[in-house]
Amino acid sequence: MLTIHNVSKQTGISVRTLRYYEEIGLLLPIAKTEGGHRIYGENELKTLQQIVFLKALGFKLKEIQTLINNSWNWEASLDHQLAFVAEEQKKLQQMKNTILGLKNASSIEGGLTESLIQKYIKLSNQERDNKQAFRQQIFAATEMELLRKLPNLNKNDPNSLEWIGLLGQLKQLHKESPEADSVQFIIKRMMEKAEVEYNGNDEFLEKMWTIRKSTYKSEQIGLYPLEEEFLHFIEQAFHVYETKKQALGKSQS
Repeated sequence: MLTIHNVSKQTGISVRTLRYYEEIGLLLPIAKTEGGHRIYGENELKTLQQIVFLKALGFKLKEIQTLINNSWNWEASLDHQLAFVAEEQKKLQQMKNTILGLKNASSIEGGLTESLIQKYIKLSNQERDNKQAFRQQIFAATEMELLRKLPNLNKNDPNSLEWIGLLGQLKQLHKESPEADSVQFIIKRMMEKAEVEYNGNDEFLEKMWTIRKSTYKSEQIGLYPLEEEFLHFIEQAFHVYETKKQALGKSQS
């Protein structure tokens, strides 16, 4: 037999919580001393262990009360709880993706600003099904697989992070000349990555760039919005890179 204070010390559950369990009829003491102290026996301690366990599984107190009284379908209840946990995991993953996306967008923009937050809210509010339907209208089935290889703002895989880093560096240099060595160094790395990841799929890359230059189409397929001025700078820098590459090829032939 243990008093309420001893039970509290052994289990780490506050006296206030134990009294509340008694108040709602969830856990009743076996007796009270003449001084009014609550007494708990072995069965009550076992019941308390069940309560703690079920709470850890996410059950509400009313559900726990029914479960303990053996009038609840345990298997159906556990199935329901599994479904609840799966849904919560999905929500948490979505939250994680959103936080990662905002963090990565901040890397591109060079800091967290009100404008960036507004951009990202707009991007996040787009319906996933609508984006997918629009993509299927534009891309062939074989291109959909290539589309999945594009860097994702909401992920932290090495490939996406490198693309995001390169884009962020390029944005910091967008006031420079497209011919600047620092700009061309980044463009060269981008081209190297594109050649490795999309080798032989130049038509797909050109289609993606055409879409990227269209604010409407970019938004429809869920691409992170980039300013028209910055896109023009990137296009100029790529043109410089290709011109120099062709000139070098001719000089070596």
